[in-house]
Amino acid sequence: MKLRLDAGDITQLYVDAIVNAAKKSLLGGGGVDGAIHRAAGSELLEECKTLGGCETGEAKITKGYDLPAKHVIHTVGPVWHGGNENEAELLASCYLNSLELAEQQQLRSIAFPCISTGVYGYPKQQAAVIAVNVCRMFANSAESLREIIFSCYDDESVSIYRQLLADS
Repeated sequence: MKLRLDAGDITQLYVDAIVNAAKKSLLGGGGVDGAIHRAAGSELLEECKTLGGCETGEAKITKGYDLPAKHVIHTVGPVWHGGNENEAELLASCYLNSLELAEQQQLRSIAFPCISTGVYGYPKQQAAVIAVNVCRMFANSAESLREIIFSCYDDESVSIYRQLLADS
């Protein structure tokens, strides 16, 4: 299993699935969510309307439509409230449930954005530690997945993930 960093636009990655840091409605929004919906085209929104939303920490899958990725796995990250409202557990569930869904679909590659670190306010370092730890643990039991990519859009996140992945 390969864990690697990509500094760029998650909507441009040729992988089996990209993960969308979605709103509970799954009907698009700002940040990564809006970028994925725009890049995938209107068919993504139409499929998302059939899913009935998604609770925090859970994950649902759709086709990728106009994206290079074959699928989009939508997960809803927690809003940061200071760390005393199960944010760490909920964030870990986002990664774990997305990985399990990818395994169930026998996908070989998945790319994650920095879930909850934008407008949801999760501290970037803490979020990255959770992401890398969950993915490393999952890698030990993965059967189909061969590559996990952390797609970082800003320099601070790139630096954090570079350091965490170097500490293997």
